[in-house]
Amino acid sequence: MQNSDIYGEISAALIAWFQQARRDLPWRRTQDPYAIWVSEVMLQQTQVATVVPYYERFLARFPTVEALAAADLDEVLALWQGLGYYGRARHLHAAARIVRDTLGGELPRGVQALRALPGIGEYIAAAIASTAFGLPEPALDSNVIRVITRVFNVAEDPQRAPVRRTLRAHARALLPPDRPALGNQALMELGAVICVARNPDCPRCPINAYCTARALGVQNERPVRRPRAALPHRHLVAALISREGRLLLVRRVPRGLLGGLWELPGGQRAPSEAPTTALAR
Repeated sequence: MQNSDIYGEISAALIAWFQQARRDLPWRRTQDPYAIWVSEVMLQQTQVATVVPYYERFLARFPTVEALAAADLDEVLALWQGLGYYGRARHLHAAARIVRDTLGGELPRGVQALRALPGIGEYIAAAIASTAFGLPEPALDSNVIRVITRVFNVAEDPQRAPVRRTLRAHARALLPPDRPALGNQALMELGAVICVARNPDCPRCPINAYCTARALGVQNERPVRRPRAALPHRHLVAALISREGRLLLVRRVPRGLLGGLWELPGGQRAPSEAPTTALAR
């Protein structure tokens, strides 16, 4: 299952399917590295349907990296409002200023240079490098990881470094050298619309004949999942203070949960602490 002929067969079947079934998404209509970068940042931990209107509004207001770099952070955060994970917006803005001030307004082409920018990790760097610059870099997002762990029946935790290297090697072998962006996007699309997390639609999958996990009946057990950590619970208190029609707001510290956003004054309290006592601290 791991010889070059099989990789080529899987890749050809995937791309043929993708060219017929691909969704028409706005970031697929451009080769602009900046626009692709914005889309990848927004798509982190956020559904496509949610991202589309934000992406279109964001690029209408900040059509270039220079426009984003020149903007005030408050304006960027206001436009991001409702999309969540606001650290993404802060990093995007900070990186835009670095690109403007030190890189001549153009994103670097190489993966390592891209990863040196705030907010650009392994996946986003590879996605930009392949989609915008045509480099044969495998982009391992959750969709791609899911497809590969099923096709090759990788029965280990994909977050472990050795397993990650194995997944990257499979993904790289599946990329056609002359069309790496198409290969990455086909893998992502398959994971997003057919090879989904629960109850994948195996009969419709264009590469189901090559899927080892399906043949073994363990496709719902791949990828191997770590036990979820318990959700933390915090007890918070806030004060509503107004005078002559004006409301007191304070700004959160730049880092951490909802960093840099405005809120009512208050904070965390102990479970047994009275709200008034916590506010007096």
